[in-house]
Amino acid sequence: MNVILHGMKRALGRRRLKDPEYTFLFEPDGSDEAVCFDCETSGLEPATAELLSIGAVKIKGNRILTSERLELTIRPERAVPADAIKVNHLREMDVAGGLPVHEALDTFLRFVGGRPLVGYYLEFDVAMVNKYLRPWLGVGLPNRQTDVSAMYYDRTIKRAGAHDYTGTVDLRFASIMEDLGLPERGAHDAFNDALMTALIYVKLMEDARPRVD
Repeated sequence: MNVILHGMKRALGRRRLKDPEYTFLFEPDGSDEAVCFDCETSGLEPATAELLSIGAVKIKGNRILTSERLELTIRPERAVPADAIKVNHLREMDVAGGLPVHEALDTFLRFVGGRPLVGYYLEFDVAMVNKYLRPWLGVGLPNRQTDVSAMYYDRTIKRAGAHDYTGTVDLRFASIMEDLGLPERGAHDAFNDALMTALIYVKLMEDARPRVD
C-alpha cells in the first residue's frame, strides 16, 4: 500500500473511531520501532475461532527488544475444541484464568500504539484481532503491516532472477527458519512464534541492506 493511500485510510479510520481514548493508534509514531506479534486461536477460521493468546515483541533497527515483550492469555467464551488443543497445547485449565478479550486487546493496543506490525501470514492474526476491534471501536488495526513470508518470497525470487525462476518457494515457517540459519524455539506458543518471526524479519532486513565495500 502506498503512503498516500495508507494515509487516507488512517484518516478515514480516525473519523470512524468510536472511543477517543484510542486516538493514539492514529498518531504518528516516532519510536522507530516495529511490533512483531502472533496469536494462538481455537480454530483456523476467523469468523468462528476465538483468541486464546497473544505474544508480541518490539524491534528497533536490527535489535529485538526481548525486554519489551507481551504475553497474554485470553479466556474464551466457548470451550476450546480438542483438535485446537493438539495444535496450540492450550487446555481449558490453561485459559480459564485468562483475561477477558477486551481487556487483553486494550493491553495489546497500548503496547503497539502507532508502530508498524510484523508477522508470519499476518493477515490471519490481524483478522482475528479486527474481529473484536471493529464491533467495539468501529475500526480495525490501522498500523502498517509487513508479512515476513512475502519478504522471504521476494528475496528468493530476486536472488534467483525474476525472469528465470520457474520453481516454487517453500514458505513453511520451519523451512524459512532453516534456510536463514536461525535457531528454532518451541512452536505454537504465541510469544515464541512472535520471537522467531522477529528473527526472520531482522535477518531479511539485514540481507536487503546495500553492502558497502
